[in-house]
Amino acid sequence: MITTTIFPGRYVQGANALKVLGEEIKRLGGNPLILVDLFVNDNLKDEIQEGLGALASVAMEVFGGECCDPEIERLNDKVTAAGNDVVVGIGGGKALDTAKAVAHNAKLPIIIVPTIASTDAPCSALSVIYTPRGEFLRYLVLPRNPDVVIVDSLIVMKAPSRFLVSGMGDALATWFEAESCRIRRAGNMTGRPGSMTAYSLAELCFETLLEYGELALSACESQAVTPALEHVIEANTLLSGLGFESGGLASCHAIHNGLTALEETHSFWHGEKVAIGVLASLFLTDKSAELIDAVYEFCQAIGLPTTLTDIGLGDADDDRLMIAAKAACAEGETIHNEPSEVDPQIVLWALKAANAEGIRRKQRV
Repeated sequence: MITTTIFPGRYVQGANALKVLGEEIKRLGGNPLILVDLFVNDNLKDEIQEGLGALASVAMEVFGGECCDPEIERLNDKVTAAGNDVVVGIGGGKALDTAKAVAHNAKLPIIIVPTIASTDAPCSALSVIYTPRGEFLRYLVLPRNPDVVIVDSLIVMKAPSRFLVSGMGDALATWFEAESCRIRRAGNMTGRPGSMTAYSLAELCFETLLEYGELALSACESQAVTPALEHVIEANTLLSGLGFESGGLASCHAIHNGLTALEETHSFWHGEKVAIGVLASLFLTDKSAELIDAVYEFCQAIGLPTTLTDIGLGDADDDRLMIAAKAACAEGETIHNEPSEVDPQIVLWALKAANAEGIRRKQRV
């Protein structure tokens, strides 16, 4: 059996890591397109200019807000007009996915600088493409991972703690999905099974979250960069990225994708909806009562959603939820990597069971 594991070219993390941005750009080119989201444009220009060093006169392009085909086309026109030789994405997950797609279309190297630790998007050779309205459209699988990923822990620490928590929700899915793929011998994002390294890193991601998650949240809320915070930033960004991409995806993210078909969920973040996917997957895959208890306790401790009400679906009836369940089971969705048979009815039951357990635990408190 041929296995495949893929990694970013270079991963840099630590307080004030943004100071090496100019150095890393110069290794790859000299005329970058720097894509920044609105928050970065309004709050981090000085830090970026300092990090660029001799390249400080480079203009920045502001991200339009959604990783969708029209935005990618707009930015590719900019690259062509300016003759850029490297793309730099600075901001949240959708801005980074857009930058990766633009670099791919232009056949240019890509540097990724996440300013939050809310998803595992930064390290992956993947862009998640949405419609302009925010509904999941497709995965764009890229031929290579980012050339450089720079994570400034000081910037991540200053972001609202909800971002870190959302990232833990996204990372929480990593081991469960990789384990399903390992058992099924299902392909990862390359189409081939993952390696021992990939599955081990996915498990390390889960263990890191459970051990350091609450401590990291406390540090973030206290505005302190601590070893626990560094561990969780790495778990959210690097371990989760490597784990999902080289280990594989299964029901957790498929259920997330299904939930995006319901407009009520659009104001909630990726990792928050993935967390509901994780909880539903526990029932879908018949996990032990002990493991179910540990995951619910973790989610409650750090403030991740544990009921459908927590993601805007408190009033959703079975017909409404079936829309999400059917979308989660669409042809080609990663839910079919689960070792057991799945269909929309089973997914609906899992969502309802997960919701009922979340309600029971809240009432107990």
